[in-house]
Amino acid sequence: MAVRCSHLLVKHNQSRRPSSWREQNITRSKDEALDLIQKYIEQIKSGQEKFESLASQFSDCSSAKNGGDLGLFGRGQMQKPFEDASFALKVGDMSGPVFTDSGVHIILRTG
Repeated sequence: MAVRCSHLLVKHNQSRRPSSWREQNITRSKDEALDLIQKYIEQIKSGQEKFESLASQFSDCSSAKNGGDLGLFGRGQMQKPFEDASFALKVGDMSGPVFTDSGVHIILRTG
């Protein structure tokens, strides 16, 4: 079984690779990354912002250029916490903050 998800990633200074297309050298703390993620979740839930719009502007993943879309993936392809959260969501649902070695994510299951 495969799922399709989009995500918004906020990296921090303890991330596996603390740099991205947005910033050469990411210095924010894990707490600051979580604060940003929580702010994005609130903006999406309130209808103030669309997930895709925030992901394309603020995600530290190269998937930002596709609005955060990661395409289809099966078990064993993503880091475990990300995989577990993705498979637990129903289509159309969004996760709370998910922590991996890459940083802090919000995951939206799209298929």
